[in-house]
Amino acid sequence: MRRREFIAGLGSAAAWPLAARAQPALPLVGWLGVGASPEDAREAIYWVKQGLAEAGFIEGRNFAFEYRWADYHLDLMPALAADLVRRRVSVIVTFATAGAIAAKAATQTIPIIFLVGIDPVAFGLVASFNRPGGNITGLTGLSVPLAAKRLEMLHELVPTAGLFGVLVNPSGPTTAFETKELQAAAGVLGVRLLIVNAAVPDEIEMAFATLARQQVGALLVSGDVLFFHRIDHVVALAARHALPTMYSERRTAQAGGLISYTADFADLHHRVGGYVGRILQGEKPADLPVQQATKVELVINMRTAKSLGLTFPLNVLGRADEVIE
Repeated sequence: MRRREFIAGLGSAAAWPLAARAQPALPLVGWLGVGASPEDAREAIYWVKQGLAEAGFIEGRNFAFEYRWADYHLDLMPALAADLVRRRVSVIVTFATAGAIAAKAATQTIPIIFLVGIDPVAFGLVASFNRPGGNITGLTGLSVPLAAKRLEMLHELVPTAGLFGVLVNPSGPTTAFETKELQAAAGVLGVRLLIVNAAVPDEIEMAFATLARQQVGALLVSGDVLFFHRIDHVVALAARHALPTMYSERRTAQAGGLISYTADFADLHHRVGGYVGRILQGEKPADLPVQQATKVELVINMRTAKSLGLTFPLNVLGRADEVIE
């Protein structure tokens, strides 16, 4: 249902309204983004808008977005967050751990709603899930805690592989946490990991060239937002190199990727929009508990598996939420 709604709504979501800028009296929702433009977060923006609409907020009518984009340079996040504070936005939304950290450092008064892949309590973003405290709350997709399970399933699929590649963003604030989880899991499984770095989109192709030279048997793509926004390119490169690859984004399997194991991000983005709407209605972040992903989805692309000469174990197939034939 949500997929059909998204496809039907892309036309309107793609027409980024300019009229809102001519209405300075509208409450501003500051969007602190990792990518280069709204196009890089098209699906996320669509679902946030849906959540806002259900709370009674329509862009250009009773609120406006104020976008700031880091163009994949996470070191720019503090300056961009400070700029949104100077614009006196009513609330800041960010889908990156680096953005949440920067926004929290930039203001102690403007509400902040985040969606991150880590445990926000362990990372120091909030005091607790039920009582976040301060001016910040949000949702977590728990991408990092799922990393070990992704490696385990990939090992089940390619049991003869002794060397597994891991594509990470070295400047991502969660990379060290995710790598630690994966190294521990690799030790249990008795396999080796090759960590390859890509900090900006132009480095992704070079990372795949390294993977090919080192003859890795399979690849796990980390949940960093850099790869989330460039997933079509990553899927194409994995196909070009005939590399069995596990992803942390459902859309990858639908776009031809082999397998994905991830939270339902359409649902999470929708719930972010609901939280933003509640803030615009006057509620306080401290009164809104941090929400966790309620569903983890395993999606398998059988066409890609056949092209790679792979057969999915029955126990993995039995756990799949969707099998693409």
